[in-house]
Formats: sequence, structure tokens, C-alpha cells
Amino acid sequence: MFFYLNYNKRILYAILTINVKDINKFINMKKILINEDTWQTRVAITQNDELENIYFSSKATETLEKSFFKGVVTKVLPGIQTAFVDIGQERAGFLHISEIDRDLSIKKLELSQSFEDIDNQEEIVKKVESYHHPDISKILKEGESILVQVSKEPIYEKGAKLTTCFTLPGRFLVLMPNIPRIGISKKIESKEERQRLKSLLVNHLPKNMGAIIRTTSEFKDESDIVEDLNYLIENWRTIERKFKDANVKDKVYQDIDLSLQIVRDHLDDDVEYVVVDNKDLQVKICKFVKQMVPEYISKIKYYQGLPTLFEKYNIEKQIEQALERKVYLKSGGSIVIETTEAMTVIDVNTGRYTGQSNLEETILKTNLEAAEEVTTQLRLRNIGGLIVIDFIDMANSANRHRLFRHFEKNLKEKDKFQSVLLKISEFGLVQMTRKRSGKTLIQQLTNRCKYCHGLGFIKSVQNESFMILRKIKEEIERRKTETNILLTLHPLIFEYITEKEYNSILQLEKIYKSKITLISKSQCSLEIYKLEYIE
Repeated sequence: MFFYLNYNKRILYAILTINVKDINKFINMKKILINEDTWQTRVAITQNDELENIYFSSKATETLEKSFFKGVVTKVLPGIQTAFVDIGQERAGFLHISEIDRDLSIKKLELSQSFEDIDNQEEIVKKVESYHHPDISKILKEGESILVQVSKEPIYEKGAKLTTCFTLPGRFLVLMPNIPRIGISKKIESKEERQRLKSLLVNHLPKNMGAIIRTTSEFKDESDIVEDLNYLIENWRTIERKFKDANVKDKVYQDIDLSLQIVRDHLDDDVEYVVVDNKDLQVKICKFVKQMVPEYISKIKYYQGLPTLFEKYNIEKQIEQALERKVYLKSGGSIVIETTEAMTVIDVNTGRYTGQSNLEETILKTNLEAAEEVTTQLRLRNIGGLIVIDFIDMANSANRHRLFRHFEKNLKEKDKFQSVLLKISEFGLVQMTRKRSGKTLIQQLTNRCKYCHGLGFIKSVQNESFMILRKIKEEIERRKTETNILLTLHPLIFEYITEKEYNSILQLEKIYKSKITLISKSQCSLEIYKLEYIE
């Protein structure tokens, strides 16, 4: 009897263990939500119904990233090893020497004489060194046409960042048609599987081509991966043909539509389903999935009715929250995110959280939670470049080390973009860089304030009033004739001057023997005034 009960307990334990795993997997499953209207397409990726990524595209705004152009070199600047290339946009793109592939450099640097024709050993050394430390003025000439790919969208006053180290993303691979190197996703941990995938590519990649093996390739059949590879190679051949026939500044190739890009890059076993609120788009995605990964066709769902798709999954509210400076943590603490043109600074605060035992425990718990939230916000807001995080300072070095490892682990597991972290400084600061890709969420959804020009504040009513009074005084002095003046002001300025500084107006009238009439007009900006002379 004992054996029977014990045996059943073991079975029950096994069943419970399996069910818990299945439940956790179900809870952690992702959803891809696609909202398409005539004017805009929006794609949200959620996990546990929390917004992880949001993407936008519209017909009115051209997406440049990953596109190929037949550009023309307009300026070469050896001092900064950069060339400016006109690709038909508002501002020329910039191509740095580090973004020029080695084969192109060598071809351009080859001299009319071969190595065999050079007798002087020093000349041979100079020629070899020029390949490793090239001068961009020897590679590119003003006026010549060149095939370039946009690696980063234009930002602020900068043009698009360009490259000749080309990449073409596919379902299982990223083809590098002119870089003969094979890379493998770090998330594929099995040595045997890594070796299998590498051998597969070595056997099927054309000469002088390379590829990056994506995580989705893990344990996939050879035929599926080879089919994806052949598709990408054919795309590259098409780009080469179009480049020859295209006019300068023409776009030669662009990636597939946003919704299909997201499905291609994210649809896997972890995705519960893809929900689309446009029937035509659903049919289009189904055809795409049937061709690429037919086993996932049942995950494509159609949604209609009210509430709207994004309202049903609380996406609209989460987008608005992602534009706020302050993000509240569940413990009661908060993080404050400030972005400048040069870097992003994130400050961590304990807020109302006081902990249960001691200060060090409170700080550690807040910092650990903040590290997770920072990872989420970097991804959601698409923040890249230099980032400095001011965690709350901890006296215990072991706690600082634990925080660093926790943050590093979160970035590795939850963020697909490459990042580099430096150790926590004595002041509790973490410096890091994260790969830029496209515009940040704020750049996509907001414009700079026309009053503060992005500073985040405007001058006080008092200060603006004083400035206007000084300008009026200068105007009257410059005119040097007795006259009647009509002064139109913003209502707040009008109110301040009439209530607080009316004696100043009377004084000006007395000194310059003029009559000043004030008019309030709501259409005026705070710092704008209109001064008219009435004869």
C-alpha cells in the first residue's frame, strides 16, 4: 500500500510539474497585434499583456532604414574619414571609412602595378599598409555613383548613416553578400547545433558571401534554411541588376511591408497568436506565412468590432505612458528618463517604498526592479547610443555586483539589440551603449515645442514682460518723435503689465511724451508683441 501511494505521488508530482511549466509558458507567451488603417499601420508586441515593442509606418513618411540606393558622392572629407553621399533625400547621407567593406577598399586602392612589378621592398610595405589603414579620399571620388544601404535613419540635423557592408534579413538568416564571415546567435547555446548550422552554411554559401545565423534557425531542417538562403541570394542578384540600370539617387530596393517584417522576425513558438484588424491584411499575412512557415498559419487571427484592437489590449494607454518622463515601479519607486541629443540619462528613485528591514535592502530591491524596468523602457522607447543610469548608491560591494549581473542578464535575455555595459562606478552609475535602430518613440510621435524648442521650459511671464518693456523703450528712443503707440500683447503679458507694471507704462509716456495703448490678443505667442505707431 505504501508503495502504491508513493508511486501515485510521484506521478502526481510529475503531472503537476509539467502543468506548471505549461502554464508558465502560456502566461509568458507573446502576442503580435496589428492595427491597419488607410493612414497608418501600427504593430504592437506584448508579453503578459504588457507592451514590449511598438512600430509605426505610414504612406506619408518614407522609411529609409535597410533600403538600398544608387547614391552619388558629393563630398569627401579625409580629415574625418567620411564621405557625403546624395541619395535623393533632404540631407545627404554620411558614409564613414569604417562602414566601407574591405573588398571595395582593396579594389579601389589597387595600383596599376602589381606587387611583382615593384622592386623596392619599402614600396611593397606601404602598399600593404594602405589596405589596412586606407584613406577614404583614395577609395571614393566626388561625382562617382555607389551602391549604399541606409543603416540608420536621419536624426535631428544629421542625414542618414550609410554603409557598404550590406545585410539582407530573412526568416532564418541575415545574408551579408559582400562580407565573407559567418556569425551565430549567442542564444543558440548547444555546441553541436552551432557546428551543424555553421557547416550547413559553409557548404551552401557562395564564395565571398557571409551570413548571420538567427535564433530561429535552431533545430530547423536543412532544406528550410537553404530555401531561405537561396531567397536572399536571389534578392541580392536583383539588387545588383537594378543598380546597373538605375539613375543616381534612385532607391534600388526596400524591405517588405512593416507588418510582414514583424511577422518574419518575431513569429515563432513563443508567439501565441497574431491578431489583425484588417481582413485584406490578414489574407496577405496568411499567404506570407503559408509560404515561409506554414506550421504557424493557425496563429493568424482576424479581429473586428468594438472596442478597437488596441483598446481591448490596453495598447493606447501604454503608448501614452511610454512618452512620460517618469515611470513608476511596482514597489513604489520610480525611474526618470531624460534624453538629450548626445545621450540618455536615467535616474532611479526609491519614492514611497521604505522596505521592511533596513535601508540597504530597500535600495537593493528598488535597484533590481529598476534594472528590469530600464531594460523594458530602452526596448519600448527604442533608445540607443550612450546611456547613463544613476542607480541608488549601495554601500555593499556584493549588492552592486548582484545588481550589475541582474541588469546584464536582463539585457541579454530580453533585448535583441547589442549593448555594452561598464561596471557600476563608485557613484552608482552604469555607463552603457545600445545599438541605434530607427527613430526613438518620442521622435516618431512628437514634435519639438515651438515655444521652448525642446528645452522643456519657457521663460516666465515676468521675464517676458520686462523684455518687452525694454524693447519698447529702445523703439521709442530710436524713433525720437512724440507719437501714439498701439501695443498688442499676449493676454498673460497684458495682464501682468496692466496689474504689476502699469506705472512703468506711465513713466515711459511721461519721459518720451507719447501715449501707449495696450491691447490683449489671444492669437499672440507669449514672447511675440506687435508695436504700431499712430500718427
